[in-house]
Amino acid sequence: MARKNRTLKSETDGEGGAVVAAPAVPAEPKRSAFRENLLSLLSTAVLALFFVTFVAQAFEIPSESMEDTLLVGDRPFVEKVAFAPRTSWLGPLLPYDEIRRGDIIVFKHPAEPGRIHMVKRVIGVPGDRLRIVNRQLIINGHMLDEGYKVHKMGTIEDYRDNFPSYPIGPVYPEWREEMPKHIKDGWLVIPPGHYFAMGDNRDNSLDSRYWGFVPRENILGRPWVLYWSLDLNRADYQTTGLVNRVVGIVQTVLTLPMKTRWSRLFRVVKPARPLAE
Repeated sequence: MARKNRTLKSETDGEGGAVVAAPAVPAEPKRSAFRENLLSLLSTAVLALFFVTFVAQAFEIPSESMEDTLLVGDRPFVEKVAFAPRTSWLGPLLPYDEIRRGDIIVFKHPAEPGRIHMVKRVIGVPGDRLRIVNRQLIINGHMLDEGYKVHKMGTIEDYRDNFPSYPIGPVYPEWREEMPKHIKDGWLVIPPGHYFAMGDNRDNSLDSRYWGFVPRENILGRPWVLYWSLDLNRADYQTTGLVNRVVGIVQTVLTLPMKTRWSRLFRVVKPARPLAE
């Protein structure tokens, strides 16, 4: 049986020489623009989901309790890696950090699980013995210099400014019953796995004095950097009703350049370690 040979068509180059044409390469199937856009959108969504789940998440400050460190209307990214539960296989790779006195933390409210996230400063860590005498914080027998705290009221209140004492004011009933179990010789002793947190604006902060310790598992992360800041007040976050909220959003958008605190953009939120006097 005769063997068939494959031949390539040729043509002359105009001087008698033959030019062999390359075999045709099959064209790659073209991806549709819709498919390209869809893949790009899905990739972006996956990266964004990973970022807000494991790395950082956007929050906003709705109250004055952390003035003048964080203002109403500040919008920080909260870094979630440093205070995440440590794992044996990722431990050596990730920048885990211990929670220390002076750190600012974002956490789930220990007494109201359904409430929005809280932001306060860690004042006491497990094992600390804590007292407040005439607004002066004393830890383990040492008076601390807290350069970050402010007092905006001239009056001294017994429970708020001399702690622990007989609970008065907006003290949660559960904490009213629990607190005496942790008082020894006039000192509040912080139990293992818990933290005592307070706002920098000491006269206007519902904090551990009123609802108790923050469990370690409630701590989500720490404010990292302000990505935006709007000149708002508490009332702007207490607006009720769909129509009023829509009107408020529209007004904010229309006045965005005037309401933005430009000097606070990209400001890094740093911890401050109180010094013993």
